Amino acid sequence: MTAFKLPDLGEGLVEAEIVAWHVGVGDRVVADQPLVSVETDKAVVEVPAPRAGRIAKLHGAPGDILKIGDPLVEFGEAPAADTGTVVGRIETAAEASAAKAPVAAGAPGIKAMPAVRALARKLGVDLALVSPSGPDGLVTKSDVERAAKALAEAGPPEPLRGPRRAMAARMAQAGRDVVPATVVDDADIGPWPAGEDVTLRLIGAIVGACGAEPALNAWYDGHEMVRRVNRRIDLGIAVDTAEGLFVPVLRDVGGRDAADLRAGLERMKDDIRARTVPPEELRGATITLSNFGMLAGRYATPVVVPPQVAIVSAGRIAERVVAVDDKPAVRPMLPISVTFDHRAVTGGEAARFLAALLADLARPG
Repeated sequence: MTAFKLPDLGEGLVEAEIVAWHVGVGDRVVADQPLVSVETDKAVVEVPAPRAGRIAKLHGAPGDILKIGDPLVEFGEAPAADTGTVVGRIETAAEASAAKAPVAAGAPGIKAMPAVRALARKLGVDLALVSPSGPDGLVTKSDVERAAKALAEAGPPEPLRGPRRAMAARMAQAGRDVVPATVVDDADIGPWPAGEDVTLRLIGAIVGACGAEPALNAWYDGHEMVRRVNRRIDLGIAVDTAEGLFVPVLRDVGGRDAADLRAGLERMKDDIRARTVPPEELRGATITLSNFGMLAGRYATPVVVPPQVAIVSAGRIAERVVAVDDKPAVRPMLPISVTFDHRAVTGGEAARFLAALLADLARPG
């Protein structure tokens, strides 16, 4: 028998969760026939057979998480040459996030008597999470019991799966790699006509701001200290769902008209609801938009995901008293936040980008 291992799924990913098998033991398959659906990087991907043959063994069940390179299926006969399969295409370099090993109940550096450590192991309590109350930071029996009670009241642990797992890994990487800073202001949208499409206006304003200050439509490699300013604007659109955060990419937003952009946004929503977003449509954004104001909130400092250097956030539109022609007036105001990676973008560049964004949003149409 020969094993076919879980192949490279693109963009530095290190693991995938089995969603459903499409073959069973004893089945004969042909090359490129779907073997299994796996979930990774916020999308469900089908892994095809690398060759024809008979399936002798399946490794893993739905819900299991496999690492890249783990055995996936075994064929009953050896191939002439098995070179494996690559799913997707790597468009940008990204480091795989190393999983942090949990701290054992007996971890060194934590002050606790052997009996207390034994109790922690028995109750399933991680001593690293316990607040010590004893002298000189000593963890006591009462501390462990209190922590165990709190864990029981909190409910059972729920391992992160699918989109939430991918989000956690991406955010952890961004937190390590990016030096964030944020500038904020309010756009006076009083001149807008009734029924204006807020998302399309934001997209158009980002296109204008990237034209005025291209430095924020860029990728940055912090290891090599190399910046690449992108000519085309491929806009990531943050979409909130019950399963987690999705950021599909709307391509070449500066070269498309309003009708085409709206149609593209609707296709994105449909694909996300059906969980059929192609993996390539979740990669390669040059700048991102988060319109969280549709839910609540005024300003934000969202996470910039490398290699991007900026994310634009729009808060909740509300009427506020502002000065218009030196007189107080009630106007609808749209809060805008621009968070940027200060390693690659200067404060002046970010401020000029924001100024251009506000000027575009203030236009009647």
